[in-house]
Amino acid sequence: MINNAKSGNKSESPVKNILLFGGGGCHDFKKCCPVLKKYLAKIPGFKVDYVAEDFDVFTAGRIKNYDLAVVYNTGGQLTIPQKRGLIEWVASGKGFAGVHAAADSFGKSPEYRAMLGGYFRAHPCTRKYIVSLADNKHSVCKYLKGYTVKDWEKWPVFEYEVTDEQYLLDYDDRVLLLATTVFRNRLWPVSWVKTWGAGKVFYIALGHNVEACQGPFFKDIFTGGVEWAVDPAPDKVEPDNRFAIS
Repeated sequence: MINNAKSGNKSESPVKNILLFGGGGCHDFKKCCPVLKKYLAKIPGFKVDYVAEDFDVFTAGRIKNYDLAVVYNTGGQLTIPQKRGLIEWVASGKGFAGVHAAADSFGKSPEYRAMLGGYFRAHPCTRKYIVSLADNKHSVCKYLKGYTVKDWEKWPVFEYEVTDEQYLLDYDDRVLLLATTVFRNRLWPVSWVKTWGAGKVFYIALGHNVEACQGPFFKDIFTGGVEWAVDPAPDKVEPDNRFAIS
């Protein structure tokens, strides 16, 4: 057997252990989580464990084995050991990715809401609407391509049509908004990132059903989001001044 350290060959990147958690009513996690697992499994170096409706996986003794938790869950409550295990694990430098109703989960835990960065209020009916990137320079958005309008416009447009529940969310204004939408002349968040202690948190409000999870915008921002959240390197964001009026 060749010892890469002695031979001078570059060793392979360490495997990232990913927890994909599904649970709760209202949303079909049994069909949506396999879609998420397929996306995760295609990322080099990811080893994915799928756990359904077992909140004890968040206790300190079990979650310590993972580098990133992806949560597709609705409702439910965490016990103190489950809540502390999850919250403190993320703060220690791990990654968390919440999908859709992750913002409508564990409502009696203000610590969870603080970690996630926001929570669900309401939604209109599922329909088509437009999502716009608020920060296309962020690494989470690296797979998203805009379209360049010809003629007089000199910049690409980062707008995407989706069919989904349009979540209306309250959120901490210290999060970094990556994508937004409009409802009743008000801007609402669709995706954000934030830190929690030494850890990273990514949230995407889309993903109501299988069709929504299979949408190209969802796939691309979800993939970028989990790759960012599990990366221990500091975040780098370049300011976008293309729309500044001089």
